[in-house]
Amino acid sequence: MGHRVSGSDVRSSPNIVALEKLGAKITIGHDEANLGDADTVIVTSAIWPNNPEYLLASKNQIPIIHRSQALAHLASKKRLVSVAGAHGKTTSTGMVITALLGLGQDPSFVNGGVISSISASSGSGKGELFVIEADESDGSFLHYDTSVALITNVDPDHLDHYGSIEAFHQVFADFANKSKELVVISSDDAGSVAVAKLVSKPMITFGESASSDVKVSDIVDNAQVIFSLSYKSQTITSTLRIAGRHNAINAAGAVATLIGLGFDFEKSLVEVARFSGTERRFELHGERRGVKVYDDFAHHPTEVAAALSGARAVVGSGKLITVFQPHLYSRTRLFAKEFAQALAASDQVVLLDIYAAREDPEPGVTGELILNAFADQQKIHYVKDWSEAPKVASNLAGPGDFIVTMGCGDVYKMVPEILEALEG
Repeated sequence: MGHRVSGSDVRSSPNIVALEKLGAKITIGHDEANLGDADTVIVTSAIWPNNPEYLLASKNQIPIIHRSQALAHLASKKRLVSVAGAHGKTTSTGMVITALLGLGQDPSFVNGGVISSISASSGSGKGELFVIEADESDGSFLHYDTSVALITNVDPDHLDHYGSIEAFHQVFADFANKSKELVVISSDDAGSVAVAKLVSKPMITFGESASSDVKVSDIVDNAQVIFSLSYKSQTITSTLRIAGRHNAINAAGAVATLIGLGFDFEKSLVEVARFSGTERRFELHGERRGVKVYDDFAHHPTEVAAALSGARAVVGSGKLITVFQPHLYSRTRLFAKEFAQALAASDQVVLLDIYAAREDPEPGVTGELILNAFADQQKIHYVKDWSEAPKVASNLAGPGDFIVTMGCGDVYKMVPEILEALEG
């Protein structure tokens, strides 16, 4: 017999609609009444102890467990592959899952985004493997009993939680050293190199660095990415179905992970190359008046720079207009200058206010920090009123141009409004 599942969130989303179709009872807004007769409460990192449902569950001594603990329990009898890193987790996880399915495996999986080719972000398989995207933002990925750990990169992030870059590096080292079999880690970024020195487990490295075990070279970034991948004495040229030179690096990490799991190098690369993307990763939503409208999840300066580099390769001679929604007050405060530099790759930027997520407002921390750091003030438009932004973006675009909504908050909800504005 199945379990009754209920839940709550501050706003509706496609995921909530999907859960409701599966029979879950979802309430919009947090309230004590939502708890009902639940005998277990699962929370995410976005829920604070002052949440009314959390408080009541605690008062009534109902077990409260973190999402990562629940997922760790589900995967406890499987050979667990955990994918962590500041950027590229969802794509890399999707690549590993896609390849395993193509290699005839039947894995269980939980990804941070919907894999386009299978229209799912999770699945329950009968095979021994379980692949998950592991969240490093608050250290909860340490709950997993990982067999093979893939670390995509260790760019500084979540320093509001960790306090220092050294502490951020250490938690990744702790995550890696918990793995039972193997660690797959980038050899390109300084953070990964620092973490690798703290790891005592067997490792496979990947990247463009000459020292990489799985080495990427000869990247050509157009609408699709062409690159060469070398392992031991073998070099193979491959073409991905997605844009962005960073995705050649993600593919290398996925292939290195599959090698670590015991699969053939060439067959692994063939299957990874079949990956066609995940939702909210440079995803095309429509075209009006010759203007294509995309959405992308990028929310860290490095991700923004990579996403816009990939977009630029596709845009060609057209203009690239980015509608950017900063995510978190702490991240905006720490990286305002870096965001401004990354966004400068756009021809025009429509800057929205900050999406708070789990944080309370900070005095003096607004989108203006990015605005003021932007070098060319003629290229950036700070729009505080959400309802005005679609019109501003559409007025900046003409035939052959691209508009990209960008951020991991709710900016994706603006896509239909932009398409409508383009029709007006």
